[in-house]
Amino acid sequence: MVMGNSILQKEVAQDHGTLVGENTVNLRESINRVIPGPPQEIISGRRSFLIRLRIRARIVWIIFRNYRSILLSVKILRSLLSFRHSALGENKVMKYVHVDGKYFLGLYIPSFNSKAFEAFILGEVNRIVPSGKQSNRFTSVLLSITKKCALRCEHCSEWETLNGNETLSLADLKTIVTRFQQLGTSQFHFSGGEPLQRIDDLLEVLKITDKRTECWVLTSGNNLTRENAQRLKLTGLTGVVISIDHFDPDAHDRFRGSLKSFNWAVQAVRNAKEVNLITAISICATKSFVSKSNLYAYAEMAKQLGVAYIQIFEPSAVGHYHDKDVELTNGKVKILEDFFLTMNHGKAFTEYPVVLYHGYYQRRIGCFSSANRHVYVDSDGDIRDCPFCRAKAGNALNEDIGRIVDQLRITGCNKFKTISV
Repeated sequence: MVMGNSILQKEVAQDHGTLVGENTVNLRESINRVIPGPPQEIISGRRSFLIRLRIRARIVWIIFRNYRSILLSVKILRSLLSFRHSALGENKVMKYVHVDGKYFLGLYIPSFNSKAFEAFILGEVNRIVPSGKQSNRFTSVLLSITKKCALRCEHCSEWETLNGNETLSLADLKTIVTRFQQLGTSQFHFSGGEPLQRIDDLLEVLKITDKRTECWVLTSGNNLTRENAQRLKLTGLTGVVISIDHFDPDAHDRFRGSLKSFNWAVQAVRNAKEVNLITAISICATKSFVSKSNLYAYAEMAKQLGVAYIQIFEPSAVGHYHDKDVELTNGKVKILEDFFLTMNHGKAFTEYPVVLYHGYYQRRIGCFSSANRHVYVDSDGDIRDCPFCRAKAGNALNEDIGRIVDQLRITGCNKFKTISV
């Protein structure tokens, strides 16, 4: 594969002060094993400015249609922009993703101009000025649909229950989804274990989701064949988040506990893109991985894969990492934050995937989980703050979900402050 003017051959953007060149050998090896297919379109520059104007105009119209006041609509829009400013400061959105005729602002915002986008905006607006009308309670619900998985990942948060007996039947999964739909959610993210171990049940669950809700699958890539990708797309899936934890195939395979896992993942990326599923890759950024050179090498791989997003999680001392010293130092966090800002706002990186780094927002405005905007339901149907803060609050099948999530919001995240709006 010809790398052209990639950052493998030269230093780009002096502000990040690093070269990817030291990782050239491993990165070339990984790229040579990739059959990327067409990239998903990253929109930047003048086009992104015009799209931003369209989005803001649409938001004002959505607000006006529900509150019938231009002045109030503009005031609410300013409050939304102020909330964003509290997280990102003066940094403007530089990039959007365009896939299958839809524009995406992020992994956790439904595609603009869909019914799900309107429901999402109304849910956010209702937090600022209650409308008295029913609105979405959640931005997303993460639902683990299986304990089964072919891998033995170093960081697995589900280690204690991995490959145990299944608790939730298909009927149970449908019940949980229906109950959360009644409270209102913009997105479902289906996880495991490996959710594609229950591909047929997953397809049945997708069939009953409301059109105001978009659905995603979080996967290792195992069983995301071209045929299964097509079936998921036709049944209504919006996108996939595929775990790739290193640009070096051997390092990824060791981390995931399988010599096949890197090949599964990159082939899954290709299969997903071919059927126009919006595609992200996700990494657990461990202490040993986090360096400027590693991060930019990973970004180069992501660009060659042609994905839309890179999602970064910090390791937590739960599951297989229980009682282990895995928390990132302040220095490592600073490297991740600089990478996040440079990739999303640096002019040299306008053609690279959008980066999502949850720790950046959590340290500035607080945690969106603990039933504030996101909540986690495990493979037993138990409702928890998130996969990393494991506090159990009740069961989604046989208890009052509204009461449970109200309690979760009071207790809040045990690591970061709770968001006030």
